[in-house]
Amino acid sequence: MTMFQWKLAIRYFLHRPTSWLAVGAVALCGFIVIVVLTVMSGLSSDFKKRNHNFVGDCLIATDSLVGFPRDSKFIECLESQSFIEAVSESIFGVGLVTQSGVDWNIGVQFMGIDPVRHSAVTNFADTLYYRKGLPEKAFISVHNPDQEGCAVGIDLIGMPRTSSGDYEHSENPPLIQLVLSSFPLTAKGALARGGTDLASSKTLYVVDDSHTGLPQVDGSMIYLPIQTARLLTGMDSPIERISAIHIKFKPFVSLDRGTGQVRALWNDYIRTRGDSPYDNLLKSVRVQTWLENRRSRIAAIEKEQNMLILLFLMLGIITVFIVFVIFYMLVGHKSRDIGILQSVGMSRLKIAVVFLNFSALIGILGALLAAAGGCAFLYYINPIFMPLEKSPIKSRFRFWPPWPARPWRPVCSERFFRPSGPLERKPFRFFGSVRYNWKIRQNNEINIACRGGLQIIQNGKTIPLCA
Repeated sequence: MTMFQWKLAIRYFLHRPTSWLAVGAVALCGFIVIVVLTVMSGLSSDFKKRNHNFVGDCLIATDSLVGFPRDSKFIECLESQSFIEAVSESIFGVGLVTQSGVDWNIGVQFMGIDPVRHSAVTNFADTLYYRKGLPEKAFISVHNPDQEGCAVGIDLIGMPRTSSGDYEHSENPPLIQLVLSSFPLTAKGALARGGTDLASSKTLYVVDDSHTGLPQVDGSMIYLPIQTARLLTGMDSPIERISAIHIKFKPFVSLDRGTGQVRALWNDYIRTRGDSPYDNLLKSVRVQTWLENRRSRIAAIEKEQNMLILLFLMLGIITVFIVFVIFYMLVGHKSRDIGILQSVGMSRLKIAVVFLNFSALIGILGALLAAAGGCAFLYYINPIFMPLEKSPIKSRFRFWPPWPARPWRPVCSERFFRPSGPLERKPFRFFGSVRYNWKIRQNNEINIACRGGLQIIQNGKTIPLCA
């Protein structure tokens, strides 16, 4: 009787065109759920991984720009723990960046680090392009080794991209000088300087670019030596201060257990300080896991993922309703067949099993089509979207650069400088502005800035020709 029930269900399925509509609805719903949730899950896990790589496993940090006192004995205590693999300090600050001879500036964030120690805790060395895997050379300029260097977020310098989305790099780092300015603060949060000289400024060579994959970081962050950052922020006096201590645990240590042990060490350290000066700065310091520290960034993408799950739940209810309507129509039109089956001795339960088998066929076939279509789409997703990246429609609506481009207003003309050799005109982007390189046979470079003056850069020295 079981085989007869399946044969009858298959017959109903093949001879009812509306049953294929139900299969299509199930397949479409399953396809959308598989594709979207897989992509969102991948984006969420990748975003979390990048945040984890950016800060390390655990942080002892404060949100205050004043920082908290640095104690070398406590850092040595952390490094001596058996469950800790590496420790790094950092200084966070905000400031303005510009170039000499120009009249624009941009608000940026900067982080002072020891690149070798910081790369042992995070993946900083892997985010670099020219000095990848060489953190000891991260801040050494190839153009002028005696001048301090820095690494900038890749989106901060407006790096152009190929049609596939990859960043275009030259063979060597560009010769770019930046002037970074910040307002140093005292331990009480007041301005450390008075009068007209309120800001501290430092000229830095761009040595490399950093690509963390985090848009907020890559579009606004400058990395520089920790001593330079300490001078810019005023954390060098009257007592050395830092903004955060980054910690990496050994592989066998769980995140919660390691953070709990670090929190216990920090509480013991606070108790042993007694009434030391500047203890009020320690009240805002928190010991957090990387997930707690980056919660405000990760919460948004997790909220979107939960909203999609709710949306697909509603879509599943609609699909169930469609299958129910088709099932109801089928049963309503089969009253004569039901009567014949009852006349030959089939019970109501066995007749119900026939129609349940029919609905199972719809669900199984729809699920198989959804799984096959979803897996095929995800496998070929890059070739599918590659033509869209190259389409002219996309290029007309590119949201780049990240801030409005400044109008091209050269303030000097060619009469100030007439080179004797042939010139080669090469456009490129820097800080959202179109610039032009003129290369002469004598290996000089003349930069015409969008809103700046005309400059000659020769042997690492910038010679302004007009203001």
